[in-house]
Amino acid sequence: MEAPEVPTEHLHEHIHEHAHASGGKVKWVMGVALSSALLAAFAAVSALMAGHHVNEAMIEQIRSSDQWNFYQAKGVKAAVLGSKIELLQGLEKEPSEKDKEKLAEYKKEQEEIMKDAKEKEHASHHHLNTHVMFAASVTFFQVAICIGATSVLTHKRPFWYVSLVFGFGGLAAMIKAFLS
Repeated sequence: MEAPEVPTEHLHEHIHEHAHASGGKVKWVMGVALSSALLAAFAAVSALMAGHHVNEAMIEQIRSSDQWNFYQAKGVKAAVLGSKIELLQGLEKEPSEKDKEKLAEYKKEQEEIMKDAKEKEHASHHHLNTHVMFAASVTFFQVAICIGATSVLTHKRPFWYVSLVFGFGGLAAMIKAFLS
């Protein structure tokens, strides 16, 4: 069975006639299409970066939690050793120097672990804030693209200008996120 023929010559002629008849509108629609394509590319980059930063925030939070658990474990060891020392002193026996040194070592290690845990918490918060800025830029870009499409559908240029304003807002948020 033969495939039906589609009269594409007539269709091409109609498209060319419509393009010539619309004059400046075709250029204007091309501007909307080009700006929408650029906005979509920026949105894709921002979405990728937002995903990266939310993952990094989660990883840093897990690492911080691990450090806090390590801190608590050292605290338990120090408490047990401290109780041993107090018990020996209560029995009027002298605790060993090794136990006293170990207790001091646990306290010192806890301070270092706490510092590391707080740094990881700070890094997590920074990544999360950066994620929020990238996510906001994606939202601006998506709204800009939708308003640009609306401008073409309604044949109203002012919507395209509003779209560009939202696009610049998204670009500003994206640059701010990259610089943070």
